[in-house]
Amino acid sequence: MKDDISGPSLASAALRIHQGRMRVSVENIANAHSTASVPDGEPYRRKIAVFEPITGNTEEAPAIRIVRDKTEFPMVHSPGHHAADAGGNLKLPNVRPTVEMSELRSAMRAYEANLRTIATFDDLKGKTLALLKS
Repeated sequence: MKDDISGPSLASAALRIHQGRMRVSVENIANAHSTASVPDGEPYRRKIAVFEPITGNTEEAPAIRIVRDKTEFPMVHSPGHHAADAGGNLKLPNVRPTVEMSELRSAMRAYEANLRTIATFDDLKGKTLALLKS
């Protein structure tokens, strides 16, 4: 019988999740000013990391999936831009850098907390072994 997900295995699964969150936020920030490459095209659409629930299988690790943000694109009047429509309006990405920086900071803190959890578990395991040897 396999062990339930707990302790360091859960923390390491959380590390992967928060690493994915950081990767998505960094990609969004990098593309915050990316416009379409063709007239009347769509610019970069923000991505969101969504947690996938565990379905009750205790061997299943938590995960994320990536979805596209469906909010409207902001528009600016920029008739000289190569991606502007016939009316001179340009769609900008639906990325708000301040929101992305906040999400990135949150993911980084969660990642660090899970690293500390693993380190604490390793330390306790070492101390337990030392007690058993004495």
